[in-house]
Amino acid sequence: MEDEKLFFRRSNILLGIFLLCLACFAAILYNAQIVNQSTYLAQSTTQVTTTETVETSRGILTDRNGKVLVSNQQIYSVTFDPSLVPNPKDSGISNDRAVALALLRLLRLCQEQGVTWTDNLPVTAQAPYTYTISQVSDTQRSRFQKFLTQMGWSDTELTANTLQPLMSRSLRNDLGLEATALSCKALLEQMRKVFDLPDTFADQEVRLVSGVLYELRLRTLKTNPVTELYVFAHDVSPEFISLLNDGNFSGAVVSSESVRLYNTDYAAHILGRVGPIYDKEERAALNAPYTAAKEAGESTDGIRWYYMDDKVGKSGVEKAFETYLAGLDGTKLITTDQSGKKTSELYSIEPQPGGTVALTIDIDFQAQVEAALANAVQQMNAANAAESEDGTVDNTRGGGAAVVSVADSSILALATYPTYSQRTYEEDLPILNTTPGGPFVNRAISGTYAPGSTFKPMMAVAALEEGALSSPTEKIRVPGYWTYPEMIAGSKPFTVYCSSRVDHGRLNVSQAITESCNVFFYEMGYRLGIETMNRYARAFGLGEPTGIEIEEKTGILAGPEEREAKGEIWYGGDTVQAAIGQSDNLFTPLQLANYIATLLRGGDRLDAHLLDTVTSYDGSETIFTHEPKVLSSIEISDSTLEAVKKGMGNLVTSGSVAKYFKDCTVSAGAKTGSIQLGNDMTNGAFVCFAPFENPEIAVAIVIERGGSGAALASTAVEILNCYFAESDIGTVFVPEGQLLP
Repeated sequence: MEDEKLFFRRSNILLGIFLLCLACFAAILYNAQIVNQSTYLAQSTTQVTTTETVETSRGILTDRNGKVLVSNQQIYSVTFDPSLVPNPKDSGISNDRAVALALLRLLRLCQEQGVTWTDNLPVTAQAPYTYTISQVSDTQRSRFQKFLTQMGWSDTELTANTLQPLMSRSLRNDLGLEATALSCKALLEQMRKVFDLPDTFADQEVRLVSGVLYELRLRTLKTNPVTELYVFAHDVSPEFISLLNDGNFSGAVVSSESVRLYNTDYAAHILGRVGPIYDKEERAALNAPYTAAKEAGESTDGIRWYYMDDKVGKSGVEKAFETYLAGLDGTKLITTDQSGKKTSELYSIEPQPGGTVALTIDIDFQAQVEAALANAVQQMNAANAAESEDGTVDNTRGGGAAVVSVADSSILALATYPTYSQRTYEEDLPILNTTPGGPFVNRAISGTYAPGSTFKPMMAVAALEEGALSSPTEKIRVPGYWTYPEMIAGSKPFTVYCSSRVDHGRLNVSQAITESCNVFFYEMGYRLGIETMNRYARAFGLGEPTGIEIEEKTGILAGPEEREAKGEIWYGGDTVQAAIGQSDNLFTPLQLANYIATLLRGGDRLDAHLLDTVTSYDGSETIFTHEPKVLSSIEISDSTLEAVKKGMGNLVTSGSVAKYFKDCTVSAGAKTGSIQLGNDMTNGAFVCFAPFENPEIAVAIVIERGGSGAALASTAVEILNCYFAESDIGTVFVPEGQLLP
């Protein structure tokens, strides 16, 4: 009985609570629908929906083993927007002056906090003011010239201290100048007038503020189709942001941005850099795929549209693989109510991050090749300094090295010296701009050098395949000189000499390669003729594009056509000089390495390449996988290949570089090259491959004023030893008749 009463009591309490909640709900509905109906209706109809671009994440770069080389980092930046600087009508000052005062206050804060801001005005920051034209990039120089032309101040030469000449005589009179030159002081005074800076501003304050106003003016010149965003300061600290917010610095807007994070100090020339789009022609070229698809009535889905100031690849693989790395920005719909409060936020278009681009290089091996090359050049510099009378070090010497896979011509390493680090590029730039030797030159693919005797294996192939030699065993008489047997332009027959002037007796082609006998190959050049020689050279890719995706130089293949293009004459004697890799021949280290790989493959020249695969950012989809392309082919018989390999193998076991290769942990073949430059200076060139029986890699090294090619052998051995693991140690090639070491 008691339990039944307790049950009814609890049921009544729950029913009462339910009825109370129902009454509250009814009251709220009555208030919203009846009492305040007009108010809520007005609010619902005055909501504002805006769109906001959501920056996507640029794709990452990895090496062939998946090690991340370049990724992204979120940082805080400060932009400056003059339209956000308030200027009450009763203030009595112009909008320009209000902006200048706000800027000076912001700049003083930056100075106090040690924050660097964007200021590319080519005038020194401190008095006495001078132009810094020689210290700025070509882009900055061009933009400054555009600014001067727009302002009507100058249209020609920029010098260290003046602008020559003034365009306007009246302007010169206004400035009180008698000469036709605009000095830095006059430039800053003119900026004071144009930007309406207060008379109370000291010269130093005029320079400070003018640097920023100059940047803002550049972004509104009529030649730009779209106004660029001015990023005042990059990568600022949270503490600085707090000071900005607490101090209410008008015009300054804090935002986050994604910047490239370099995870290695190596492969700087391969990786390249990103930067904003400044030039309308560059923007038009980037937008060409989108424009073409739209004009053709095709879908533009998945094709990026670029705006001025968008970050894009400017060099290296960042530029070459922009399509894969860029990704697609998203769009966000933001709804705000009458008071400006956000009421909803959703994506109308999801951002699509860029893909993951895997390169063919092995970054650890790349680092070792760079170190080996740097060590070789530095040792040569030190040796030359010790031999010189005053101990002067020649820091202008440089070098390049390339390592490619014999299987598919994928690039395993490209080294150049001197070099730099992308990780510390910004802080190192002032020093790099004045570093002797040109650290920005990628000598591995843009340095062109005469190949010297590294050209001879190709000549041996041509001689055997074209019948200039009846067989690999045919021997010819090779004294220490060679006489041209025909009259040339009425002159007498002439004689050229072997570098050592040694009578080698009778040599076959393998022995001629090992001995690097010029006389033997003079004769081969004479028998073949320049047209046949060059047909083979082109098939091997010498003087031709290698297929690499980043910018390269194709060099020069010596011959009548090239000589005639310069308005000069090709003589018969030039042919025999070209046959030993001299004359006008100029090739890159990458071309030499890929030529050796082509030889070892039996004549199929594949495209040298840096791109391995591209996958979606989450790894769920493979977007691209490189498939080797045959760029050219030449017939090479097995007997020819074996004869050439034998000559290169003998060089490392019993030839001039045997003492270096005794320390090589894998069997190999090689060829040296020494290129006379005059004044007792010689470039050194060296090509090699390993292992001897089943070649995996081909290597080419060139060092400017490096002496004989044999001087590079120890560097080549170091590179080979770095590549091959201890477990893969091979047996040093030992020709027939030789004793085991």
